[in-house]
Amino acid sequence: MLENSVKDVLDSELQTSPPLKSSHSPAGEETLSRDEMERRRMEAAEDFLRGFSQSQVVAKFSVSRTTASRWHRALTAKGLESLRKGKASGRPSRLTPDQKAQIADMFQKGDSSFGFSDGHWTAKSLARVIEQRFSVHYSLDHVARLLAKLAPSRN
Repeated sequence: MLENSVKDVLDSELQTSPPLKSSHSPAGEETLSRDEMERRRMEAAEDFLRGFSQSQVVAKFSVSRTTASRWHRALTAKGLESLRKGKASGRPSRLTPDQKAQIADMFQKGDSSFGFSDGHWTAKSLARVIEQRFSVHYSLDHVARLLAKLAPSRN
């Protein structure tokens, strides 16, 4: 019964989503979306049901032993639904997706387009523009993390 459930899930809306970008790449190389993480867990569940060991799942999906163990324990104790994505925890973003896209565009234009002459964005300059443009105040630490996402090669 559980085996059919995995197949049904994989054939459902997750099947129509784009293939995983990096389910087999080393950890930290790329951030997966929530849908991609769920699909990866469903693929791992299918592998467990086919008899794969936790070590094989660790190697195939480049996850930690703890993660593979947690997936296996959830699958055997609570079933497939326990591996589905849940409601996102944490504080909701104060910026809309459109505003985030605007920030990425601003970053590409460079700080000189916004009256700064440093030649590159700093957390302080980007925080000031975000606050002026969107009336959202972020700490410099948060803006520094945002900058790291916008320009990973700078780090």
